[in-house]
Formats: sequence, structure tokens, C-alpha cells
Amino acid sequence: MENPKFPLHLCHVHKLSNFINRTHILVHSIALAFLFYYRASFFFQHPNTKATTLPWLLVFASEILLAFEWLLSQSFRWRTVLRTVFPERLPENDKLPAIDVLICTADPEKEPTVMVMNTVLSATMAIDYPPEKLHVYLSDDGCAAVTLNGMREAWRFAKWWLPFCRRYGIKCTAPEAYFSAGGEGDGHEEDGDSGGSEFVHEKEHIKEAYEVFKRSVTENARIEDARSNMRRDHSAVIEVIQETSSEGDDAIKTNEAKDMPLLVYVSREKRPSHPHHFKAGALNVLLRVSGVISNSPYILGLDCDMYCNDASSARQAMCFHLDPKISPSLAFVQFPHKFHNISINDIYDSQLRSIFTLQWQGYDGLGGPCVCGGYYIKRVALCGCSISEDGDAMKLRQCFGPSKQFIKSLRQINKPDHMFIPRNNAQLNESPRLASCAYEDRTKWGKEANHNNPAQEVTEPSIPLMLMWWKITSQGFICIAKVGFQCFVIQKGHNSWVAAPPNWMSFWSKGQDGSSGLVDVAISKFSPLIYGPFKTHTFLQSMCYAEIALLPIFYFLTLWCFAIIPQVCLLNSIPLYPEVSNTYFILFSFVFLSLLSKHLYEVLATGSTFRHWVNEQRIWMMKSVTSHLYGSVDAFMKKLGMREASFLPTNKVDDVEQLKLYNMGVFDFQTSLQFLAPMVALVILNMASFAVGIAKGIFVGELDKMFIQIFIAFYVIVMNYPIIEGMLIRKDKGSIPLSVTLLSALFSFIVYFFGSIIFIAVVSKAVCVPMNSAIMAIKFIDRDKSRADFDNI
Repeated sequence: MENPKFPLHLCHVHKLSNFINRTHILVHSIALAFLFYYRASFFFQHPNTKATTLPWLLVFASEILLAFEWLLSQSFRWRTVLRTVFPERLPENDKLPAIDVLICTADPEKEPTVMVMNTVLSATMAIDYPPEKLHVYLSDDGCAAVTLNGMREAWRFAKWWLPFCRRYGIKCTAPEAYFSAGGEGDGHEEDGDSGGSEFVHEKEHIKEAYEVFKRSVTENARIEDARSNMRRDHSAVIEVIQETSSEGDDAIKTNEAKDMPLLVYVSREKRPSHPHHFKAGALNVLLRVSGVISNSPYILGLDCDMYCNDASSARQAMCFHLDPKISPSLAFVQFPHKFHNISINDIYDSQLRSIFTLQWQGYDGLGGPCVCGGYYIKRVALCGCSISEDGDAMKLRQCFGPSKQFIKSLRQINKPDHMFIPRNNAQLNESPRLASCAYEDRTKWGKEANHNNPAQEVTEPSIPLMLMWWKITSQGFICIAKVGFQCFVIQKGHNSWVAAPPNWMSFWSKGQDGSSGLVDVAISKFSPLIYGPFKTHTFLQSMCYAEIALLPIFYFLTLWCFAIIPQVCLLNSIPLYPEVSNTYFILFSFVFLSLLSKHLYEVLATGSTFRHWVNEQRIWMMKSVTSHLYGSVDAFMKKLGMREASFLPTNKVDDVEQLKLYNMGVFDFQTSLQFLAPMVALVILNMASFAVGIAKGIFVGELDKMFIQIFIAFYVIVMNYPIIEGMLIRKDKGSIPLSVTLLSALFSFIVYFFGSIIFIAVVSKAVCVPMNSAIMAIKFIDRDKSRADFDNI
């Protein structure tokens, strides 16, 4: 019951954590300043070693970039907060605002229909919220018959599943996750007397119904060739499922329909002559179609592979949106993710610990996080805060298109009673017009600079949402990361489950798409270095944005440098770091240990283990030299017009053998050569340089001079041991083929050969020849002077 005397939520500032973070920032920054002084002083104190100028410059530049990236990342650690909500203090159900749920899918082969329907059933239709105030919209960009039929079957199964979840208080409302776990563990526990015979009997009955549902969807997918049904040239298809599913023996009774959310299938029009802008375009269509059907004041955005692990997420979000202290300036509430198929070791770092348990707390303390799946957002934040009931109709049409019904819905957004607007199924005839591919032509909506368009030029699905957050905050809105104790400390309290990639190919392709999208932002007119400082609430919030957008470029440049230059110089006995006996050796050691120890502290403080720390270090290296590299190159090629923008959905179909290796904690190296060869080549180069460095250190006495470079090679080898194991030890299907190893070894030799030429021959001639010429000239002048003096005598 609503109680105005008590707040709906509380914000807790981590004072101790903030003090530790700020102290570390200060101390580490001082150490970096001395390190840069040492690097700069080299060019003035060592005139006899000019042959090493180029590698020193490259290493110095890499250290500057890495330090700058580190400095940007410290903005997340400046003011971390946690939030607690009190859903029991919300108004009665009849006073709660309505919610439109928007889900996008594109490829029924890579995004299986059963998985998508689990999202529809779990994260939407089974939410603990008044069903008459929930409206679920599924965008199918593949226009696949299997998806539409799956929606109809999901509606029929929901008649059994939803009452069962409500009756027994089932927490995991995704039937696949619930039945596969046997209703136990990971937050799947039933409440009350759920262990009675009546519950067991009904559970078996529901399980049989779910098996029938899966067989029906699977058989239909087998009959209908999913790939051939993904048409690229078709009209808009929009269907309200509850109205069209009332035929046959499974007819939906009126009283049953009232207890279920509205379910709408949307497949927008696609024509080869019109760009469809990928997921961003699909979200725009869903925003328009939902505006004329339900026009709910709040929107829940989800990816198609999400399951709801906490049915109270909507009520938790409303604790923020309905709080009068922050509601006027609040745009959206972002929930963290938990991944349901993570192995014990999490070898691919799929849980994204640093994002959901560290960055979001820092984001929240500075104005809010970026947008990703699982967010509750105000519709007015997407459509613009300048819309009003008395707005000029002509200006609204120029901005939002010619649909009178849609303009009318926009005018209703700012009405005081907007949260109580009922469903409007009568406007279904207007929906195909709003879903046409030409609707945005000659409107401000269709321009990429307009705040209604979530970054149409970007391909990776998470990046349109990132720019959408950027434009929302530029209007003066704030955002909140819901990482309170219900969803943060207690692992089973996370609000959404997302499928994690269990193999290298999925992991790499997803990483490359993400990196490409981030660099798209970094080199666009929304670049954080240009656009950011003048649009966000604080400069620190702009730094957060900059860190995310620029990290692919910074990491691939610096990691490639540190994986090649010190090693090539080690093979040629060129020192790049101070000797062990030098005082500055302690400085370099401190900077290195400071970064590692702080990272280890954060991993352990968030409940993870030393093994997770190693995995995060390993994946950081691997992604930097592969996904970040190819993603950055892809973004620059698109910017220069050398290739067209494209996006392929991540394959979410599990392979039995790949899952077996993943659950064993073993890397599956079945991936493309362009991804595997660079990693293997760099590891081979580091192995060779380490062996040569140890030999020189023992027999030539260069250990003191080359110790840091030997240690760098050793550290790379240790962190990338799974690659060595895949090359030399493993013989299973997921190992590294011998042909890849040989090709990578050849590439390593080429890198060493040309690196040696550049660092020794070219640089030595470019620097030493002018120096020798100057010396000869001085000697010649001195000789002539001596002769003149002799003649004068």
C-alpha cells in the first residue's frame, strides 16, 4: 500500500570503497608521472643509444595510451553507489502505470523460436504486474512463419503456465530453465507448500504441456525452412495474438484473456530500396506501433534471449519511476544480467563481472549507466521532452511523420492521467502504415541527428541503445542502475538471464560486432572527446562514456605493441626498460603490481575467485589482439566507405561437443583462421623470445639488463597457456590444427625479421649515418685548422 511518509527507494554511497579507489588513483597517477619522466629523459640522457629511438617511442606511446585508458576507467570508481527498493510501498494495482514490452528477434536459425518464446513467457507475460497493464510486442525482422506460429503456441501454453506460476509463486518463470533445473537451485525454489502431491501432479501436467508446446514449435520449424522464410522484400505483418487465436478447441475465453497480457506480433515492411537500419530500425517501428495500440508511459526493452529471474522487476523499477524526488528527471532504470549457462571456471569471462558489479555502481553515482537489454524507460524520454498537448500539429508531423493517430498518442504522453490510458486495439489498422519502410522519409525522425532515432547508422544491437542513452542524458535526464542487494550481492536475485557464448566463434563474432559498434561511436559526430564534455551532467560521466567508446582502439594498439616490440628487441639485445639495479626498476614494478593487485582486489571483493582474475586477464589479452583489432578496422572501413554496414545475429544454438568442452573448462579453438592465427603467432613469438632471453641471461650475462622484457614474455606465456596447450598437448577436436600452428610460426618469423630490420638496420642508418658524417666533418675541420696553425708557425 502506498505510504507517502516513507521513500520508495534508498541510495547508499560506498564511502570506504570510494576512499580506497581515490587513494589508489592518486598514488598510481604519481607513479605514472615518474614513469613518463623516465621515458622522456631517455631522449636527452642517452645520446649513444639512438638506434633504439623508434622502439622506445612506440613503447612510450603505448604506455601513454594505456595510462589514458586507465585514467578514463577510474571515473567508474570515483563515486560508487547501491540502491535499495521497497515495492510494498507502491500504490495499489489499479493505480500502477502500464508497461509496453519490446522484444526484437531477427533469425530463427541463430535465435531458436523456443528460446524466443521462453523470453516472451518469462520476462514479460509472467511478470508480477497487473496483466491488463502489460503489452508485449515482438519484432520479427526475419518475417518467419515459425516465429508467428511460435507466438500462437506460446499464447496457448501461457494459459497453463501463468496460473501455475502465480498459484505456487514460481520464481523462475522461464519454463525451459525451470524444468531443466528440476525446479531447484539458482533461484528456482518454489514457495509455500509446493512440495505437496497436488503441486507435484500439476507440475507434471504443466511439464507435459510444455513438451507438447516445444514439439509443436520444433516440428513447425522443421517443416518451414527457416532460412528461406527470412524474406527481404515483404509488406508489414502485424497481428494481435489474443484476437486471432480464438478458433478451434483451444479458443480463449473472455475471462482468460483478461488475465493475460496483450501479445502483438510485428514484422515491419522491408524493401531492397530502403535501408532497414537493423535493430535500431526495428525499435523505432515498435515504438510507433505500440504508441497507437497501448501507448504505455513506460517501456521494458529486452533482447530475445533473456529470461526473467525475478518477477518483481517491474515493481522494483516503479519504485524509482514513481518516486516524486527523482521521477521528473529519471529516464530509465537498468537491471543487471546473470548468465544461466556459465561454467564454473567461466573461461570466456562471459559473466562480465567488471561491468555489472563495478562499472554500473560507478555509473549510477554519476548520472546512470548506458542502456542494454533489461531496462524500464519512459516513453517521453524516447519521444522528446518538448512534446505537449498544445504542440503545433504541423511541427509534430514534420518531426514524427504523417500519422494522425500516432501524433495523437504523442500528445497524450504528458497528460497527468497518461499512466491510466487503456489498450486501444481499434487502432490496429493504423499499425501497418507505421511499420512501413518509407514512414520515416522526409521527417526529422529519419535523420540520424534526431533524438527519436536510436543511432540508425550503427550495427551492433547494444550500440544503438548506447547512443540512445547518450541523447537521453543530453536532454537533462538521469538514469539509474538497479544493483541493490536484491540483484547484486545475492547472486540468485539477478533480474534477467542471458545466454552466454560457449565457444570461440560465438565469443569472437560477438566481441567483434561490439568493438565495431563502439568505434563507430568513437569516430562519429557523437565522439565523446568532442560531443561528450558539453552534453553530460558531469565531466566524469563523459569520461565513462569515453572509456567505453575508445577502449577497442586503445587496447588493440597497446596490446599489439607490448606483444611484439619488447620481444623483438629482446631477441636483438635492445633494452627498453631499466636494469634491475636501477632505481626506476622499482617504479616499473610498482606500476605493474599496482594494476594487477587492484584488479585482484576488485575480483575478490565482488565474490569471485583468483581463477576468475586469471580468466579476465587472459580474455582481455585475447580480445584486444583479435576482436578489438578487427572491430576497429571494420568501423574505419565503414567510415571510409570501403564496406557496407552489416550485422549478423550471434548464434545461440548450442553444440553438444562445444558445450562439453566449455563445461570442462577447456577452450574450443574451432574458429576462423583470421581470429586464431594472430593469437598463436604472438604466443610463439613470446615463447621464442623468452627462451632466447633466458639463454642470453645465463650465458651472456644480460639478465640484469633484459629482466623486464624477459618477464613480459613470461607473463604473456603464462596467461595464454591454453593456446600452448591447444598447440602442443591437446589432440581433441577443439585443439589448434597443426597447419595453423605452422602458419602462425611463419608469421612470427616474418614479424621478427622485419622488426629487426626496422629497429636495427633502418634506424641505425637513419641516425648513425648523419652522426658519423657530422663526426667526419668535425675531424676534417679540425685537421684544416691544425694545418693552418702549422703554416702560421
